[in-house]
Amino acid sequence: MPLRLDIKRRLTARSDRVKSCDLHPTEQWMLVSLYNGNVHIWNYESQQLVKSFEVCDLPVRAAVFVPRKNWVVTGSDDMQVRVFNYNTLERLNAFDAHSDYVRSIAVHPTQPFILTSSDDMLIKLWNWEKNWVCQQVFEGHTHYVMEVKVNPKDNNTFASASLDKTVKVWQLGSAQPNFTLEGHEKGVNCVDYYMGGDKPYLISGADDRMVKIWDYQNKTCVQTLEGHAQNIASVSFHPELPIILTGSEDGTVKIWHANTYRLETTLNYGLERVWSIGVLRGSNNVALGYDEGAILIKLGREEPAMSMDAGGKIIWAKHSELQQASLKALEKEEIQDGERLPLAVKDMGSCEVYPQTVQHNPNGRFVVVCGDGEYIIYTAMALRNKSFGSAQEFVWAADSSEYAVRESSSSIKLFKNFKERKSFKPEFGAENIFGGALLGVKSVSGLAFYDWETQELVRRIEIQPRAVYWSETGELCCIVTDESYFVLKYQPDAVAAAAENPEKITEDGIEDAFDVLGEVSETVKTGLWVGDCFIYTNSVNRLNYYVGGEIVTVSHLDRTMYLLGYIPQDNRLYLGDKELNVVSFQLLLSVLEYQTAVMRRDFDTADRVLPTVPKEQRTRVAHFLEKQGFKKQALAVSSDAEHKFDLAIQLGDLENAYNLAKESASEQKWKQLAELATSQAKFELAQQCLHEAQDHGGLLLLATAAGNADMVTKLGIQADQAGKHNVSFLSYFLLGDLERCLEILLASNRVPEAAFFARTYLPSEISRVVELWRVQLGKVNEKAGQSLADPKDYANLFPDYAASLQAQQMLAGERTKVIPAEDWKDIMANYERKPLEELNALADEEDLIDEPLDDKDHPIAGAVEEELEGGEPSKPEEEKLLDDELDELDIIGEPSKPEEVVAGITTEDLEAELEMDLDNLKLDDIDTTDVNLDDEELLED
Repeated sequence: MPLRLDIKRRLTARSDRVKSCDLHPTEQWMLVSLYNGNVHIWNYESQQLVKSFEVCDLPVRAAVFVPRKNWVVTGSDDMQVRVFNYNTLERLNAFDAHSDYVRSIAVHPTQPFILTSSDDMLIKLWNWEKNWVCQQVFEGHTHYVMEVKVNPKDNNTFASASLDKTVKVWQLGSAQPNFTLEGHEKGVNCVDYYMGGDKPYLISGADDRMVKIWDYQNKTCVQTLEGHAQNIASVSFHPELPIILTGSEDGTVKIWHANTYRLETTLNYGLERVWSIGVLRGSNNVALGYDEGAILIKLGREEPAMSMDAGGKIIWAKHSELQQASLKALEKEEIQDGERLPLAVKDMGSCEVYPQTVQHNPNGRFVVVCGDGEYIIYTAMALRNKSFGSAQEFVWAADSSEYAVRESSSSIKLFKNFKERKSFKPEFGAENIFGGALLGVKSVSGLAFYDWETQELVRRIEIQPRAVYWSETGELCCIVTDESYFVLKYQPDAVAAAAENPEKITEDGIEDAFDVLGEVSETVKTGLWVGDCFIYTNSVNRLNYYVGGEIVTVSHLDRTMYLLGYIPQDNRLYLGDKELNVVSFQLLLSVLEYQTAVMRRDFDTADRVLPTVPKEQRTRVAHFLEKQGFKKQALAVSSDAEHKFDLAIQLGDLENAYNLAKESASEQKWKQLAELATSQAKFELAQQCLHEAQDHGGLLLLATAAGNADMVTKLGIQADQAGKHNVSFLSYFLLGDLERCLEILLASNRVPEAAFFARTYLPSEISRVVELWRVQLGKVNEKAGQSLADPKDYANLFPDYAASLQAQQMLAGERTKVIPAEDWKDIMANYERKPLEELNALADEEDLIDEPLDDKDHPIAGAVEEELEGGEPSKPEEEKLLDDELDELDIIGEPSKPEEVVAGITTEDLEAELEMDLDNLKLDDIDTTDVNLDDEELLED
């Protein structure tokens, strides 16, 4: 079966002919050197050209990163080696290295050395710590030296490929080659070392269109790969995958299996001839250089082949080697979240296939290794071979003794106790299979779930899943797609009922088999269930868990990590990375159990578990309860005062909210509580809260809404003392204390406003305020200050000034009166009144200021006449009697006065007014028994 190899193109960078490629170990960078003399650095994540160097006018045939120095080193056809800082783009050095084209550069992995090879048939060793001195020259080739490579297993040796048809292996410090490998019929263009631990192999490619694999210990050719139609330009053993990459001038890159030498696939991107292949240890990325640009592809899976059982034993594959580590020996108390665990690693031996996945069965007794289209089941303890077979995919059932394999895109086999039990072909084929409580099969029609026992279709869902995760109980299922995940609840009762009633089964299975509990737009990398909590890592390297619609972030990861499992006894979650490092994070089982119990509405269990939840975790639990709608329980559980206060406000719990506000002494809390108290008509509490919050604006609103003048008075004093001039001014203004309002304006240095206020309401104060304004304005502009007019000096500029003083006196008397609220409809609004016009009207009628009035605002008869000079005779007794009787009837109207008393009122006016009064009289009601109608005086009138 072929090697399962996912190939994804990540970057296409069109440019002039690319002569070499390199990848940066930490940045997302691809370096390419061009035939036109430039060097480009591309960011393959952002798809952007991030840096560019102009090296020379001739081809740059070699360019490499020196990450530990932040350098790019180039070799070109002008025979120079140049050194650039790739951060600043500064050229740090340039020197003549050879007497002909520089073909290749190799960086020593540990020493401050580079090796260069050239068409001058020489290889030179340069030391950058000694000012780039040439430390050694290696002579021996008889034609151009096309490429040099340092041995990754022995840094003191390196290999060279030459057009003299040979590959030579050299040792640093020795001028002569250790040995020469001969076998190619034409010039050798490229060479590379195998990085795996088990084979001392070299690979070379030549103009004879052959690729040869050499054993450099036995100095023999172990394999020749044929298939390219033109010269071989570049070869590479991939450092992570069991593959060989070869690039040719025929425009193709071929991928061969490194163990079987079988041709796996051929890539042709249509960019003409291939000149360079760049790989990087620890990465699955491959850079390819062509005539018309460069391409970066990603091969295989980044996810490591690792698995952990429920007891904490971890098995992983390192290349073809299986290794084991155990968590039991660790001091759990000393473990820090996110720190690499110091595991004791034990070699378990080599695997017959190249492992792409490693997976324990549910009970942890067996582990299956899949790769190269085959599977091998081992015992987990001793790694003894238990069963094997061919399979594109392998999945375990919830029952540890059952598993299924996908042999092809149309056939699935089911096994129990390592014996084949059933083979079936799904209706729409099988692109992928998923294990768990039900057997999941992905096809073009979506995801189909089948019963393990009967192979009957349970439900078909129109979805294209990437993974399916089942909880241990088989009740919950998470279906992961490329962009989101769905949480479903499996209904076995509905499935059982449908089995007895075939009418409920459609062509898509049983519709009621699943209930959708939630959908989250988040990309899941890896996941697992603990109780009813789905724990997962996402595409932005966060470790989250989902429970009851709430997503809780456990940690932000600094790199891509993959879930291994959860150990309840440790209260820790374990993850691994592609470098096979293992880290852990605390995740309390008691919290997960509590949340699970709440989700199942099992509050008895929840109450039993709650005491085991540490206090520092109570608030997290309370947030969860709040999200589920259990706010009262959340208030009881939460240990965070802020959260408890918010909950008390939401619940309308004034008592708890008041106590919490009192403890925190936060103005914001008092304001919130005041709002709640107001909404519940608890005005005394609202007043207290607003007072505690120093919310003078709120107090003013409350006082005015309640019509509480005493409260407004106190508020004015408090606001003035607190420097809240706006509230203080408004309080006094509402109370009619205009003099205090003026003083507030002056005290707050608002002199211009004070002047206009005085002009409007207190004209008697204008002169004093204008004088203050002149002084203030004079400091800025003396001329402007002197331009301010004072009414005592410029009366002509202030029309009606004298009248305004009288109006001030008139209105001052009104302000002292308390008007009942019920009269507000009958009273003219202040903005509608015109005091000067009112004053003139009064002047036209009479001068009421000094006239004595009775208790009903009527003039006292005879009082005015007595004050007049010369004095007129008083009214006849009959008129007095009539006036008294009119008063008893509460007749509204002014009694007539002698013409001389009120200036400007004519006799005709008085007669007309008297006739009107008489017309309104009801004479039938007047008692005239004491009146002698025959009186001569009456008859005379």
